[in-house]
Amino acid sequence: MLEAKKTKKFERGIRKMKRILALVLVAVLTLGLAACGSQPAAPAQPSAPAASNDAPAAPAAPSGDGLIKVGIVNNPPSESGYRAANVADFEKVFTEANGYKTSTFYSLKNDEQLNAAQQFITDGVDYLLISAAATDGWTTVLENAKQAGIKVFLFDRMMNVDESLFEAAVISDMRKQGEMAVKWLLDLNLPEYNVVHIQGAMGSDAQIGRTGPLDEQFASGKMKCVVQQTATWDEATAKQIVESVINSGEKFNVVYAENDGMAKGAVAALDEAGITHGINPDGSPKEVIIIGFDCNTWALEELKKGNWNLDVQCSPFQAAVIDSMIKDLEAGKTLPEKIVINEETFFDARTITQEDIDKYGI
Repeated sequence: MLEAKKTKKFERGIRKMKRILALVLVAVLTLGLAACGSQPAAPAQPSAPAASNDAPAAPAAPSGDGLIKVGIVNNPPSESGYRAANVADFEKVFTEANGYKTSTFYSLKNDEQLNAAQQFITDGVDYLLISAAATDGWTTVLENAKQAGIKVFLFDRMMNVDESLFEAAVISDMRKQGEMAVKWLLDLNLPEYNVVHIQGAMGSDAQIGRTGPLDEQFASGKMKCVVQQTATWDEATAKQIVESVINSGEKFNVVYAENDGMAKGAVAALDEAGITHGINPDGSPKEVIIIGFDCNTWALEELKKGNWNLDVQCSPFQAAVIDSMIKDLEAGKTLPEKIVINEETFFDARTITQEDIDKYGI
């Protein structure tokens, strides 16, 4: 075991020296081009390593103290209760005590996340962990990571890239979450469905997945879209959206909010207007049905009180799974799964128990 660790450290040291030499070569070539031409040279682009049929590149070198260098690109904890729990989960797992030297960047803006990921690549991390603000735009950055011998893990959300560009993805099935909520609504067999749809950050995997099944109902005519607008996960903005609908006099009987915080904002607007929501003592819906996503503890408590109707689970806990995968790779093992999907469910105000809240609340 000791010899294997020494061999691993030696291989990663060789990889680090190769990366440094490659960067020096790019710099020298760029200076040479600038000196020979009459026009300024274009910015140097990341260069691909020479093709080899012998073996894949060795993993990147760990920091001098033997820790595995990890760069994490995530959404900020202020985004939502879900995200706060997600951030705390990664902070608990990716520590020096657990063998990691970790740097983290937070942003809700995809372009800022892309720049941060590229900087982590330049810094020479061993592993890059990403929860993308938007699904598109990541191919070039992930190609650069692969060329540099950096292994990429996706967590929480999927992105639109070829599967060869990441080692594994530990994610939620956002589409399935939306399907569960829509099926639950249809099973109520209401005479009509007039829906206020409050969306999350546009272009994110969560927004796309939770929006799709509802859009299909709008297109089929089974449900009417009263308004469909993004609040970018923000409670106050969601409140303003619902206030606007109330003031317009438009009839609605469902609020479908793509996270708990936005559902909370919608409920605040209903309360101020004296509009009832949730369930009656007999389990029938009041004036407005409230649907949220994420299963924050406080949101599940609102269900149990009968103030909301449905909350769909989205697990924020992916760090331990990724930690286990990294340790397997470091030991020379092959990962058995490319995509790991969290097992998730939903909770109905008519059946939720305190045990559910204690077990699943975040």
